[in-house]
Amino acid sequence: MVHETLAATNAVVTLDVAIPDIFWGWYVTMNMWAKSIGTGLVFMLFLLLKKNPSEMNGLRTPVMITSFIFMNIFLVFTWLDLHQMWRMWHIFFYPHWTSAITVGAWMATLFVGLEFVMIAVMIRKEKCLLTKQPTVFFDKTLFWVTLLAIPVTLYTAGIMAEATARELWQMPTESAQMILAATLSGSAAIILLGGSKLSDETKNFFGAILGLSALMAFIIYMSEYIFGAMKAEEVAAILGYVKGDGEYATMFWIGQWVAYILPMILVALSRVSNSSSLLNLAAILAIVGLWVVKHVWLVIPQLLPMS
Repeated sequence: MVHETLAATNAVVTLDVAIPDIFWGWYVTMNMWAKSIGTGLVFMLFLLLKKNPSEMNGLRTPVMITSFIFMNIFLVFTWLDLHQMWRMWHIFFYPHWTSAITVGAWMATLFVGLEFVMIAVMIRKEKCLLTKQPTVFFDKTLFWVTLLAIPVTLYTAGIMAEATARELWQMPTESAQMILAATLSGSAAIILLGGSKLSDETKNFFGAILGLSALMAFIIYMSEYIFGAMKAEEVAAILGYVKGDGEYATMFWIGQWVAYILPMILVALSRVSNSSSLLNLAAILAIVGLWVVKHVWLVIPQLLPMS
């Protein structure tokens, strides 16, 4: 509502009021989920290059194309979530470098641009000055894309930490969860994409990353769940939405079981029985469950009135 109007300057002063609805909804969940898969695949492809380069053959192009698709899903939902989405070009022509959104947009655009070049080089295999050996160019560029993937996957944690009066979204915890989401979904995606092209040893390697990522993320969530109330009364009130008869308790535990607990169990069983089917199931559950986990953790702090 308008509180007062200053006639001399025609400035309008308004009262701050509580937002009555969820401000960041499933668009932002899609944003974080797709970004985790896109950057995670790059991390895993780089690890594969260092661990067993011979298994890169036949995987460079499809893995990078999949990463490129998910990164563009991330960019589309980021754009759709902007309040003035048709003015997004201002980010590039009138950048404010103190804004995490601006920095993230530039890094993500550069990231996707480099992926596009790498894909084009591998598909066309043109023998120009820089691409006499397309795979050599791809592998050298992959190093820099992997370095860039780190801040790209972390910057969302910075944006969430900037939200005032949202104690649950603390930067150290959210940074760890962003990296773990990338390693969890990236290892799951490359297991599914690699299929028979990956040796059993390599599948077990990525399965171990999947299982450990799930374990570490689960420990952090349980630490917040059990001890988070010690931080502030606000955190205790927020966690009430996922405890007991809380509004999001069922969805929270579905996410924890599907994204973390069941994949951990399935990865362990797959190693004992040497079963690719169990490992593939673990990968599918991890990717699906990650969306649920991210959505719950995004929504619950916004349910608490701030005034």
